[in-house]
Amino acid sequence: MKKHNFYAGPSILPEYTIKNTAEAVMNFAGTGLSVMEISHRSKEFVAVMDEAISLVNELLDLPAGYKVIFVGGGASTQFCMAPFNLLKTKAAYLNTGAWASKAQKEAKLFGEVVEVASSKDKNYTYIPKNFEVPADADYLHITSNNTIYGTEIKTDLDLGVRLVADMSSDIFSRPIDVSKYDIIYAGAQKNLAPSGVTIAIVNENALGQVERAIPTMLDYRTHIEKESMFNTPPVLPVFAALQTLQWLKAQGGVAEMQKKNIEKASLLYDEIDSNKFFKATVEAEEDRSLMNICFVMNDEYTELEKDFMELATSKGCVGIKGHRSVGGFRASTYNALPKESVEVLVAAMKEFAAKH
Repeated sequence: MKKHNFYAGPSILPEYTIKNTAEAVMNFAGTGLSVMEISHRSKEFVAVMDEAISLVNELLDLPAGYKVIFVGGGASTQFCMAPFNLLKTKAAYLNTGAWASKAQKEAKLFGEVVEVASSKDKNYTYIPKNFEVPADADYLHITSNNTIYGTEIKTDLDLGVRLVADMSSDIFSRPIDVSKYDIIYAGAQKNLAPSGVTIAIVNENALGQVERAIPTMLDYRTHIEKESMFNTPPVLPVFAALQTLQWLKAQGGVAEMQKKNIEKASLLYDEIDSNKFFKATVEAEEDRSLMNICFVMNDEYTELEKDFMELATSKGCVGIKGHRSVGGFRASTYNALPKESVEVLVAAMKEFAAKH
């Protein structure tokens, strides 16, 4: 049976990425060696890193002065790395979920942190609006997509200060105006590659402004200067990331991805809203994530949750169990998920309604 992979992360990757990475594990670039055992300084792997960086520049149309780096440590290391490099006196944070809250906690180690708004009062089921950012804030940190709660900031905020954004789960899903950000970072395991590598896009002009000493590995300038080769990079995830970037370009780039993601999400949200057995956990359409679609059984049908899970599983749908903080179901519809998989899940919802 074909599997329809809705896992939130690590998550679905393009078949192109999986096939090419599997081949490179056995024989990388005709060397007769595995990509897992060849030197990261070899001309073959340096070419991989160079092309990956070039494609990020191309796909996101990076302005002059912005650099792309691939580093380890996941987005969680970026929670401290960003304030280590940027926070001089005060930083502003928008609290839209568990990861945003964790990022905010780390920033408090480096200076004053102002929480400009929070949606915790309603279990993070909306994106706060009309909040003010202190004019003297060094930056505003946002988490653009909240995988656990299914909310997303779909536009580039323009609030008079530079932005730092955790885009782990929606990077490359839509065009973005990179010039409005000082740092964009993303753990690769949700929309790009296997876990183990993190991409960061950094405005060089924002660096070197803090007086504190920064450990070498946590200084963005180290990785920019050494072109992501200061220490041994996560070679296998970087290679897989390159395959996904090549695939994205072949699909028509991020603008085309956005069209497909809107189409997939609309298909599922429409069924959730029209099917009496289900309801979305995020009510406002403008706040609903295109990447992680969270829904639960309507109150009078909660006892049927297990039944629907069994039906969906029998159709090949995997990874739709909701996070424990929300419950119910979560369908992650990342770039690599084909529309067909959403259609199978929607058909299961329709069948469930017809049987009950």
